Amino acid sequence: MKIRKGDTVEIVTGKEQDKGKRGEVIKVLPKDARVVVQKLNIRKKHQRAVQTQGRQLNPGVIEFEGPLHISNVMLVCPKCGKPARVGHERGEDGNAHRVCKNCGKQID
Repeated sequence: MKIRKGDTVEIVTGKEQDKGKRGEVIKVLPKDARVVVQKLNIRKKHQRAVQTQGRQLNPGVIEFEGPLHISNVMLVCPKCGKPARVGHERGEDGNAHRVCKNCGKQID
């Protein structure tokens, strides 16, 4: 996957209140092609009081970040600061590196 945990991404499409915002990727789900972005795509879940193994789970409304499809976000290049498409390039050492398609600089 071209986006990894810890990268800064910008939401390109989706809900109007989240479109254009930037955040850090806190979780990558490669099997589902989804990413979870910190403080974006906030979901609410109504939790009922549950008692399991002697512990009490508090009831109420819980807010959490929902996953976004990877096609709805773009990686923000740390060098030029713009959302960019990502390419792969092999270096002299033979390892593949991610490359910004705008400025041509290495991301890793």
